Amino acid sequence: MELPNPVLTAAGCGGTGRELAQFFDVARLGAFVTRSITMAPRAGRPTPRMAETPSGLLNAVGLQGPGVEAFLERELPWLAERGARTIVSVGGGTVAEFTALSRRLADAPGITAVEVNLSCPNVEDRGRMFARDGSAAAEVVASVRAAIRYDVPVIAKLSPDVADIVAVARSCVDGGADALAMINTPAGMSIDVDAMRPTLAAGAGGLSGPAVRPLAVRCVWQAHAALPGVPIIGMGGVTTGRDALELILAGACAVAVGTATFHDPYACPRILRELEELLTERGFDRLADAVGLAHRPAGTGPRGRTDLEESSL
Repeated sequence: MELPNPVLTAAGCGGTGRELAQFFDVARLGAFVTRSITMAPRAGRPTPRMAETPSGLLNAVGLQGPGVEAFLERELPWLAERGARTIVSVGGGTVAEFTALSRRLADAPGITAVEVNLSCPNVEDRGRMFARDGSAAAEVVASVRAAIRYDVPVIAKLSPDVADIVAVARSCVDGGADALAMINTPAGMSIDVDAMRPTLAAGAGGLSGPAVRPLAVRCVWQAHAALPGVPIIGMGGVTTGRDALELILAGACAVAVGTATFHDPYACPRILRELEELLTERGFDRLADAVGLAHRPAGTGPRGRTDLEESSL
């Protein structure tokens, strides 16, 4: 999969694409990542389902969406007509549901890649997230990989709410994942001290925004160190080009922007511009030269040369 630039939307944060298209051409994105598509329409969880927290946002939307048939009829063709590269996020409650959904998408034109949302609750395992068990995550990834066309990459989206994210990442790669996306939102909760009740109707929700960026950097760092040949899409609290570069230096080859788009619909093109300026200032000709650079020995510069070698040019 080749993208024109490394900045993507995060699943669920760009709506259908029409919302962002009011502000910029969605074809300017490296790729547009859809909300997690499900087989049947879903109304989502009851309100209130979003709440601001210091340096972050809690949400418990519940994969609201029109279902795969409406997505294929209305949303995917619209994105394709505008030249957007579309990564379709998929969600399900059972392995069979992921399989059926992937089969339905298999012949659809205009799909650049499929992102597997492993943070969905596994209804056959007491609602435990697929992402919390390496074997369960690998089973889902393998089922999607078997159903999707061979030339469409499968991306496993991982949760940080695990004891060993590297073990889960390795299981997903063994199951057929071509790339990893990390991190999905960690679980969080807030309580309204006036009402003396949970702020969200669902109680807990996913925490996003700048508060989770150090957690995302740690997870990307660990996965890249253990699996250096596996492409990683880094996400979690990216609000500036510097944030994006931090994840790239940790090992991500692309970044996804989520919560920042809620208060700044121009966030993706702005972050791309800032990232390009930072790379140029630091002497990088290619983004690839910066990927994982923080893992290399101190004093290593662009293209892997040491500072001494740089100065002799």
